Amino acid sequence: MFNEKEVVTRILKGDFRAFELLVKQYEKLVFFVVNRLVHHLQDKEDICQEVFIKVHQSLAKFQFQSKLSTWIARIAYLTAVDHVKKNKAERQADYPENIDHYHFTEQSPEVELVKKDTAAYVNLLIEQMPLQYRTVLTLYHLNEFTCPEIEQITGIPEGTVKSHLFRARKLLKEKIEHDLKH
Repeated sequence: MFNEKEVVTRILKGDFRAFELLVKQYEKLVFFVVNRLVHHLQDKEDICQEVFIKVHQSLAKFQFQSKLSTWIARIAYLTAVDHVKKNKAERQADYPENIDHYHFTEQSPEVELVKKDTAAYVNLLIEQMPLQYRTVLTLYHLNEFTCPEIEQITGIPEGTVKSHLFRARKLLKEKIEHDLKH
């Protein structure tokens, strides 16, 4: 079993193997967070490495006031968001003018083929969502963080997290229903 305090203590004493354990424990979490925000594979890999460098450099400041996974996810989130802000060409619209009336665009034939694979189709729909919606859906449903933990990770107030989850689910439902009719 992974003992956070023991591993952190060993890392702080210079045990490189303990850091390898930490990376193995949290690499999927970091990738899931980064993957939803960044689109180019090389950038994803670079950002994941950057996250673990930051974790290693900041570990002495970690006070166990939250779960280690929450703290690492926050570093991953902030690092990915910084990358997205620096690379605006890659960024999809964070917030359309009127978010309450946001709708997906009509899809191409290529997208119609992707719909046959439900998981790929749902992932495609999530990728098209505004950044905030993608983030909370990923953290809540894929990484199984609670709303208070998502608040700690993203800095978005818990009420807003719940609102984003509600709206994101509604958008997904509407788009899927629309596509099933056609």
